[in-house]
Amino acid sequence: MTDPAAPSTTAASRPMFRLDNEQLAFRFTATLSDRHGTPVERLPDPGRLDDWLAANNIAVGSEHATPADLNLARRLREAIHRIGTAIAHDEPTTETDRAVLNRLLRDEQLCPELTQTGLRWQPITGHHVRGALSLIAHDAVTLLGGPQRGQVKTCQNPDCRGLYVDTSQGQNRRWCSMNICGNRAKKARFRGPRTTAGNN
Repeated sequence: MTDPAAPSTTAASRPMFRLDNEQLAFRFTATLSDRHGTPVERLPDPGRLDDWLAANNIAVGSEHATPADLNLARRLREAIHRIGTAIAHDEPTTETDRAVLNRLLRDEQLCPELTQTGLRWQPITGHHVRGALSLIAHDAVTLLGGPQRGQVKTCQNPDCRGLYVDTSQGQNRRWCSMNICGNRAKKARFRGPRTTAGNN
């Protein structure tokens, strides 16, 4: 079986990040996209983990990610995705996946600090990258164990199956992103009838 966390691209290709998800933890799971189609690994090396943290304003300190940090980040990402998918489908979660999140919250924490220009996160332990990952874990635990748990859904794009929180009034949102997966579905519907007509 193929490891879903294994890179499908070279570091040199450096695919762009998907930053369109409103929820930090689910935005992080999108660093591996199109999981059920042709997976795109957007964290092919530790440097891209640094880039993602910076792009989401949770880069703390001057420390750079190591290969061990990248391995932990991917484990966290996949645990969040499996837990979120299980919750979206009203299925049980595993102790192993929950432990990845809970251990990060116990071992590495960040403390908010007010600065001249706004808010900055400072790691309590001094390990900046793991501290940033613990912030993602905190976001996931707060969401997946909180009042919005019942609004967690998976994208109806069969190649994507990305996670999102459905805050629509009718609870009828279908896509993790209307601009990406929603547009793909629209284009597919548009091409379908034209192809059929052309074959008649």
